[in-house]
Amino acid sequence: MPQLALYTFGVLKSPLADPAPLTREFYDIGAAVYRKISRRPGYLAHAEAADGDQGEIFGADWGAWGEFAVPAWYGKGRTVETTALAATLSLWTGLRPAFDAIYTGLHREALNRRYDWFERTGHPNYVFWWVADDVIPTWQDGVSGLEHLHAHGPAPHAFTFHHAFTPDGTPARAKGAGPLPQDGP
Repeated sequence: MPQLALYTFGVLKSPLADPAPLTREFYDIGAAVYRKISRRPGYLAHAEAADGDQGEIFGADWGAWGEFAVPAWYGKGRTVETTALAATLSLWTGLRPAFDAIYTGLHREALNRRYDWFERTGHPNYVFWWVADDVIPTWQDGVSGLEHLHAHGPAPHAFTFHHAFTPDGTPARAKGAGPLPQDGP
C-alpha cells in the first residue's frame, strides 16, 4: 500500500545556534512536538541524523533518507553557527492521519507561533507525494517536490492538503472544499 511522504521547510529568523529565548523556545517546542507526533496514529517514521546531533544538519549522516538538501531559495548559512532553517521529512499512512497530527494539539499550538520563528518567504513550506511501501523518500525528493510546487503548482508528485491527489494520481477533491479524501485505493 502506498505511503505518504511529507517534506517541510522553513527559514528561521535567526540561526539555530542563537542563544536568544525565541530560538531556545523553538527547540524546546520542536522536541516536544516530535515526541507527540511520533505516537500519532498513521505516523510511520521520520528522518533522523544517525548520530542524533541537532546542530550538524548539512554534514550529518541521514542514512537511507539521503544527503541533506535545501531548496534553491534558501540563502542563509550552512554551518553549525549560521544554519537558520527547520526541515522535516516523514512518512504517513495517509492524508487524514497527517492532517490530524499537524492541525491538532501541540503541533497546532506551534503553528500558531510560526511567525515568531520563521520568515515569510513567499514559498510553500510543505509538500506531499506518494511512495511505494518499500521506498524511503530522500531529502532531495522533498526539495524537488517543494520547488516543483512553487514553480508549477500542485501535481500528483507534489501537492498540498488543499490540492491533494490519491496514490493513482486522481485529484482528491475540489480546491479547498469538502472533507479530506480517503487514503489509498
